[in-house]
Formats: sequence, structure tokens, C-alpha cells
Amino acid sequence: MVRSWDEAINLVKERIDGTARQVGEGFPHWADPNTGIWRTTANGDWTGGYWLGMLWLISRDGGGEPYRRLAETVCARLAPRVTADTAFKAATFYYGAGLGSLLAGSESARAMGLAAANDLKQRFDPSLGLVPLGARAEEGAHVGATASSIDSLVVSLLLFWAARESGDEEMKGIATRHTSRVLALHQREDGAFIQSSKLDPKTGELLERYTHKGYGANSVWARAQAWGVLGATISCLSGGIDERLLAAATKGADWWIDHVPADGVSYWDFDDPAAPNTERDTAATAFMASTLLKLSSIAPSESLRRKYRAAAEKAATALVGSYLTPVRSDDRRPVGMLVEGCFNKREDSRPEDFINNAELIFGSYYLFEALHILSGRLRPSDV
Repeated sequence: MVRSWDEAINLVKERIDGTARQVGEGFPHWADPNTGIWRTTANGDWTGGYWLGMLWLISRDGGGEPYRRLAETVCARLAPRVTADTAFKAATFYYGAGLGSLLAGSESARAMGLAAANDLKQRFDPSLGLVPLGARAEEGAHVGATASSIDSLVVSLLLFWAARESGDEEMKGIATRHTSRVLALHQREDGAFIQSSKLDPKTGELLERYTHKGYGANSVWARAQAWGVLGATISCLSGGIDERLLAAATKGADWWIDHVPADGVSYWDFDDPAAPNTERDTAATAFMASTLLKLSSIAPSESLRRKYRAAAEKAATALVGSYLTPVRSDDRRPVGMLVEGCFNKREDSRPEDFINNAELIFGSYYLFEALHILSGRLRPSDV
């Protein structure tokens, strides 16, 4: 099904309206792909900020004031998580509060985002060279409170933004150290990212590197690859071009492009031997579509910029044509759902994440962001 970027944006807008009516004071986490009914969290978990990010984006359009008011109300509900001992709250507060400042000029959102960033700044561990996951990290029971993961690059997003907003050079330095350390720990020589690492809590020595959400310990989980490229790219856009970070981003992007299926939509894990008869992950693909658009604005050569833009357009075209409801003329599901997101298919996952085909709020956000860039409504550096 051929759709324009604007048509796809309008479908997602309709879904946003339906989500707002359905979730009440909860935060959408994932939705049943057949009914569109959301499973919600009460406190936002690590995904709640993406719902807010969608509201902040839509608030910029004509008639957007009701969405801005709703976003302000929802953002205020995040206050109890400002001091939570989890690195992953950075995603909640960057997309939920930082974007409120960047896109809507919200002073209350800005203040909340800065408060969360200052809390994370204090949690930086010089021995480890990074901000550890924390005792209350959403997956801390699986990998340990002082471990690290490529997902924790969301800390960099929040700290670089907050350092720029506040002029805090110490925070910028911590953000740079965290980003460099996490990338060095988790990126292989070939450009692929392994998700997690176990560190010596006293010396920071790398003891073990492994993937705990993918097919196997040494496999490349699609979302880990996306997190790595996203974190390195946005760190360059927000904190200033750092050649080491840019090299990590381009190396990771090239690996993705070389290994993703022909239609541009990734499997849930690149090393699943059942492929092509295994789950896709549209959420990871949406991550990369948005990230490749950003990377195409700062890549070190014109040929790379064209390459990344083309790959992003290919992925976005596949997502809106084959996975954004309705996908057929007889499709009676709620419109604007990005289906076939694989949250976590491993049986040792958190119960609230154990779903292998769903609409994932973070996947929907990144697609919506990519569509705004593709349509010219948003510059890559805006978020």
C-alpha cells in the first residue's frame, strides 16, 4: 500500500487520539495487535516518555493546544520517578520532559528533565566510567545493578540535553565519558553491538559481554544494534561532533544495512537461525529509520549521507506500507497501529514485556518522529 508521509502521520494521529481516550491516567506500554487495547503502566516505567514524546510532536501542529495541555498533565505524573535508581529513567525524561522543552517550550517539563538529569549525574561511577544501571533498573534482576548495557545510552541523551540547557560543563563531561565507555564495552570490531556487560564493581574491568534479550549470548539483538547507533548519533547532534562517537555510529549503521533483510525491516535478532521464519521487529526498525535520518545529516561524506537517507526511506516505506494499520482494505483494526513489534520473546523476560507481536509505544514514537523528519516538519537536530 503506497502512502505519503503526511497520510501516514494522519493515521498515527488518529491512533494517538484513540490512545488518549483509552489509557486514562496510565502510560501505554504495548497494545494487542488485533484489538488495539493497551497494556499500561502506572508510573511510566522506561517507556512512558515515548507517549509524551508523541504528544509533544503533535502539539506543534495546527490545533495542537489540547495535546500540549494533555502532555503537561501527563508529564507532571512522572515526578515520583525523578530520583528512581535506574539509568533507564533517562529515556522517560528525555522524551517525556526534554522534548517538552525542545518542541513546546514547556518550563515545567524542562525543570523536571533537568532534575532527573542532575540525579543521574550524581550516580556516575568513576570506577566504572559510566552511570550503572542501578538497583531499580527495569532489568536489574537479570544483569545486576552495577552492570551496563547498550540500552543505557539513553543516559547520554538526557545528560547532553541537560548540559546544553544548563551550561553545566561537568555534566557534559560525564555524558561524554558515559557514551564513550558504553560504546567501547559493547561494540564489536565488525560494528555489531552486544547488549550487556558485567563489570568488576571496584576496578571497572570487563568481566563478561553477552546478550540477554536476544537469541543467544553472542547474538545481535536488533534493538541493541539500534540503541547503539541511536545513542552515538544523538550524542553527536546534542553534545557536538566527536569523531570517535561518529565512527561508532557509522560503523554500526553500516553493519545494520549490510545485514537487514531486503525489505529493510529487521528480524527480532539477526542471528536467529529460524530466519526468515521468525519474528520481525518493527520497533527496532523504526528506531533505525529515525536514527539513519539523523545520521544522514552529519555523516562524514556525501556518499554516506545519501546511503543513510536511502536506507531510512526504504525502512519507513516498508513500515507504513506493510505494518501500519490498515494494511489491507478489509483491515478492521484501529488505524495507525505499528504492529509486529517484538518486545521480548524470551521466557525469562519481565512479565509485562513478554510479547512477541504487538504495537510498542516506543516503536510508534520513533516511526512518528521519522515521518516528521521525512515530511520536512522536523529537522534531524531538533530532537
